[in-house]
Amino acid sequence: MKVVFVSAEVAPFAKVGGLADVAAALPRALHQLGVEVAVVMPKYRGVGDKTELLELGQLEVPVGGERKAGEVFQGTLPGTEVPVYFLAHDPYFDRPHIYGEAGGDYPDSLARFTFLSRGAVELCRQFSLEPDVIHANDWHTALIPVYQRLGLGVPGAKTILTVHNLAYQGVFPWEQAPLTGVPEEGLGLIKKAGKLNLLRGGILSCDLLTTVSPTYAREILEQGEGLEEELGSRREALVGVLNGVDYEVWNPETDPYLWANYSPQALEGKWENKLRLQEELGLEQAPGVPLVGMISRLAEQKGFDLVMGAIDRLLALGIQFVLLGTGDPRYEEFFRGASARYPGRVAALITFSEEWAHRIEAACDIFLMPSRFEPCGLNQMYSLRYGAVPVVRATGGLVDTVRECDPERGTGNGFLFRNYTPEALLGAVRRAVQLYREQPKVWRELMVRGMREDHSWGAAARQYVGLYRELTGQSGA
Repeated sequence: MKVVFVSAEVAPFAKVGGLADVAAALPRALHQLGVEVAVVMPKYRGVGDKTELLELGQLEVPVGGERKAGEVFQGTLPGTEVPVYFLAHDPYFDRPHIYGEAGGDYPDSLARFTFLSRGAVELCRQFSLEPDVIHANDWHTALIPVYQRLGLGVPGAKTILTVHNLAYQGVFPWEQAPLTGVPEEGLGLIKKAGKLNLLRGGILSCDLLTTVSPTYAREILEQGEGLEEELGSRREALVGVLNGVDYEVWNPETDPYLWANYSPQALEGKWENKLRLQEELGLEQAPGVPLVGMISRLAEQKGFDLVMGAIDRLLALGIQFVLLGTGDPRYEEFFRGASARYPGRVAALITFSEEWAHRIEAACDIFLMPSRFEPCGLNQMYSLRYGAVPVVRATGGLVDTVRECDPERGTGNGFLFRNYTPEALLGAVRRAVQLYREQPKVWRELMVRGMREDHSWGAAARQYVGLYRELTGQSGA
């Protein structure tokens, strides 16, 4: 079984969000199951600093009636033998950011990701990769199934499109449609409400459509960000596969970013991480005060308006709060202001830092994810592993991974709320804080129960192998 996995971002080479983690971990897990998998992504600035690159040759990619000259380089996913093919075209990809400046997109985003999609197809053809399945991800690569359907792709290859977040659809002015190279008979696939919509084309054209959790797959049939009709037409081809966690990267027993490592059997290191984080970020040195953390893109989807509406009442519960993330300037400004208003109790790191992401997971007692919607979510699973009890809104993949704590029965792994209101959020945090303070033994059992859960990629990878076999009619990996 040969699979080519195409993504706009892949950790550690380029990362903005969870897509990069998935695009690194899933191919690694597939490889361990015997799948012959290769990854394709753009060669962004700085990639050469993160892996040894072998230049394989030249590639010409049709974009808007022109043939853009590119180069193909090969590296490997760290710690594996999985090849990563980097598509280089410096006018598109040798830039300071992956997608754009200040949280926006570069004006030529359509051309850039048309190059990636068409370039991945041309790479397969010109370098004889001969995949049985091309696995595309999100709108950036949604043109690949369109090309396959219209006979512009790799002969015989089936396509899977995974939607990681339906809110991002690759919408552009219709006048830019010629850039895609989609012939006239196929333009209806990528047209929606008078605009170009790449994700729509991928949804209608792929052989199989997946999302990153079972609950999200059900939710989008009813609330599909304007694509309900298209998704409904593919209902039989839609499958929700829950993402996993790469425990080689997210493991408190071996994590090199932490001040101290720890395990369910030896939690002392967790308390040391909490004290060190308090010290480093200027929070009061108070081991008994519950530390609540958030790590996220600062976007409306993530429920920051709820936190803003409840912040004073949250802090009145006697907690400390730490935030890591960048994004919408109004959220950045608010949390900088909260840090100034509550010195020693609120810390806001308005940046992206892999190191601090790991440290915050290790230091926190409670991890907050009040998302408006959440296709899967990874941080709640990282938090479970790191003994940071998740408090989440009951939506998408959060429902599939977090279960309400029942102190009497000794079940559950976190706390949930349903109504999208500051009051509902506050109520869930209050339940968590109360248990933390009043029943420390039960709290410790709750932590350890979560730390021992298995959310590794094995189950998801096995499910994907089954889907690949179903698509291709092959019986082996």
